[in-house]
Amino acid sequence: MPPKAKFTREEILDAALAITEKSGIDSVTARELGNYLGSSARPVFTVFDNMDEVKESVRARAKELYGKYAAEGLKEPLAFKGVGLAYIRFAIEKPELFRLLFMQPPQSSKDVADVLPMIDDHYDLILQSVQNPYKLDRAAAEKLYQHLWTYTHGIAAMLVTGLCSYKPEQIEERITEIFKGLLLSLDKGINYERQGYKVERKTLST
Repeated sequence: MPPKAKFTREEILDAALAITEKSGIDSVTARELGNYLGSSARPVFTVFDNMDEVKESVRARAKELYGKYAAEGLKEPLAFKGVGLAYIRFAIEKPELFRLLFMQPPQSSKDVADVLPMIDDHYDLILQSVQNPYKLDRAAAEKLYQHLWTYTHGIAAMLVTGLCSYKPEQIEERITEIFKGLLLSLDKGINYERQGYKVERKTLST
């Protein structure tokens, strides 16, 4: 008979996630898990086949946690903007999990159009959050999302690496300005105005 598991799968994953949040995914080893749980490394392998399986499970947990941030962002009055701010907030509050999900080299080169549906389970809801209020077709919404993600990812990465810092009001201001400019480039200013913003060709003001 196989040995009885001393710790449950959830207990081991909780420990692995805590280690990742503190020191990064590379710190998740059988020995560190054993130390965290007050045991030897052996109990890990009564539940998981190997450490790669543990790390993939940690990644899935991290993605699930990020999904909660995105879901909260979608509840904001300006949902599309809310998602962008939630992405940056996740980077600030969970920097090592952000590194794990969004700053690891991919196994193969991917186009940005393929990356976003892969990293975000809320992809379709995010598109709808900008399609419906601004009367955009799916192609235009995807283009807008790709541009905004590029910008918000840049801010998030700078915060995670400590390259520079932003005040919350600076982040909101910059995201709003980029969003306005992109909407104008799509010739959808009139729909933006319906959301309570004044949009003009030469100047933009709220």
